[in-house]
Amino acid sequence: MIRVIIRAVTSPVRRPDDGSGDDGSADAEVMHRIRAGDRSAVDDLYARFHRPAFALARRILADDALAEDVIQEVFLSVWRHPAAFDPGRGSVASWLLAVVHHKAVDAVRREESRRRRQAQAEDEMALDAPMATRHVEEEAWSRVVADQVRTALGVLSDAQREALTLAYYGGYTQREVAALTGTPLGTVKTRMLAGMRRLKQELGGSQGGGALGDAVTAEDSRA
Repeated sequence: MIRVIIRAVTSPVRRPDDGSGDDGSADAEVMHRIRAGDRSAVDDLYARFHRPAFALARRILADDALAEDVIQEVFLSVWRHPAAFDPGRGSVASWLLAVVHHKAVDAVRREESRRRRQAQAEDEMALDAPMATRHVEEEAWSRVVADQVRTALGVLSDAQREALTLAYYGGYTQREVAALTGTPLGTVKTRMLAGMRRLKQELGGSQGGGALGDAVTAEDSRA
């Protein structure tokens, strides 16, 4: 297994000089060497493309560490499956950046799925946590309120429920919710406001709901 070491993205990019001045031909030659099993050719390909590849992955993921993981995955896949490049369908550069884009989008989906699962777990913990230290009547009332909040969340649209759960149980800002769900910030704000107003109607006069109940009242008063 070949290990591609991520270099500092601020370092100057030095494309190998093959004497022809034709970058496309030089890129094709590097791919030919990779197909032939020349491990050093992957380092040469990395030197030619790591900066634009990292920039693309970073723009999609908004996270340096995740972008570096994607770049390593891309160049490792090139070494393992060099035949995936078809010179008849475009240049090495366009193909490689398309691979980076594809794997970065996959990484976004994986990360979003992980955070949603975490947010859901935190949601369940917040709603179902036992109140052992409280008086019996307070514990019973808290459970009633938790059930009311869960029921109220159930009447929201999937998009509204997702946004509110990420924000008030996952602790994400509206901008982070927008990035996680791939939704414009203005749309997220609209969904959250509409969802909170609906929750307020559903909860009625119940006193409670924890952070979510407080947020409903606070956000509605600012609208």
